[in-house]
Amino acid sequence: MSCGPVCTNLGLKPGQRLTVRGKISPNAKSFVMNLGKDASHLGLHFNPRFDAHGDVNTIVCNSKKVEEWGAEQRESVFPFQKGGTAEVTFVVNQNDLTVHVPGHQFTFPNRLAIPVFDYFDTQGDFTLQSISWE
Repeated sequence: MSCGPVCTNLGLKPGQRLTVRGKISPNAKSFVMNLGKDASHLGLHFNPRFDAHGDVNTIVCNSKKVEEWGAEQRESVFPFQKGGTAEVTFVVNQNDLTVHVPGHQFTFPNRLAIPVFDYFDTQGDFTLQSISWE
């Protein structure tokens, strides 16, 4: 899986948000956005799958502590289109993250109890166009 830019020292705390915009490849199978303390401690592994790992048009979320993955959480709403653009906003709350995708939002628990999210990366069939946080 190809890797895009990696951001470190973001300093995202509860009450703050990260908005990511980009272009999805026309022949996309899946893409990933990771948010966490560092590459080994991911509070949120956000993985929209067009057709990958047995999932079709499903958003799969998870967390990772060192090399240990947690339980996958699946979202049935899938607002992404191959060759289209994507805008995803992650809001850091006290005990979870709220994920805003076009026309839908859901929460994912902060299983690792990360107080400050410093790390972000993208992987797969997605080209990052802009990233902003407030």
